[in-house]
Amino acid sequence: MMADGTAMARNVTGLQYPRVKILNAHVHDLTMDELLENVTEGAILTLHVDMMVKLQKDRAFYDILDRFDVITCDSQVMYFALKFLGTPVKERVSGSDYFPRFYRRHKDNPDVTVFLMGGKPGIAEMAAQNINARVGRAMIVGTDAPAFDFETNPAEIDRMIAAVNDSGATVCLVGLGGGRQEKFIMDYRDRMPGVKLWLPLGGTIDYESGTFARPPAWITDAGFEWLYRLVKQPRARFHRYVIQDPPFLWAVLKQRLGIYRDPFA
Repeated sequence: MMADGTAMARNVTGLQYPRVKILNAHVHDLTMDELLENVTEGAILTLHVDMMVKLQKDRAFYDILDRFDVITCDSQVMYFALKFLGTPVKERVSGSDYFPRFYRRHKDNPDVTVFLMGGKPGIAEMAAQNINARVGRAMIVGTDAPAFDFETNPAEIDRMIAAVNDSGATVCLVGLGGGRQEKFIMDYRDRMPGVKLWLPLGGTIDYESGTFARPPAWITDAGFEWLYRLVKQPRARFHRYVIQDPPFLWAVLKQRLGIYRDPFA
């Protein structure tokens, strides 16, 4: 344990990055460049506010956190919160920023092939076409839009796993919603041995398809990407951003005051 309350954690590359506590979770203090350069296999988790709220209630999600090799701060609000707590990280490392840099970095590497799992029907296919056009080869080798209630249907899970295995992909991006996608990976990754790198990246498929534009960088850097999304999709985003997520700020204040208690401790 370090003097400031952080701890060191080892990722799959054998390199060490500081592990910084926030509420009942943690993030690793590394840069985007360090993630791209050093983490080539294992499972990456990009943690944001919505997930932090779920981690206060979802024991199954909480229990798998330590099984991820690297956890990044995927939220400017969380980045500011860590500063407020006195344990800042070097930078925000979001999944939607990471993935475009990842596929451009590996555009000429035939050993990197990607399966896109998630999104509404047809969206992942659009994302695959866009990405393959950008990199100049068939890097995206398969897509799938699972049924919303896939967790309750063993046959659907078997079909999803077979689709990944049949594609021969070495990387799988899973966009099934925060908490759900992480559980799917940890529950079934052993049945997909060809996949070396797991990326639970939520709405990244929508961004790559071009069906939903990201805000200008200055909005994200100011911590207002949530407001941009709320204005663009008020009906879909209202509950998450106005009702579900604000308790995160109160929990961070309690941690700063030393009165936060892990609900699962």
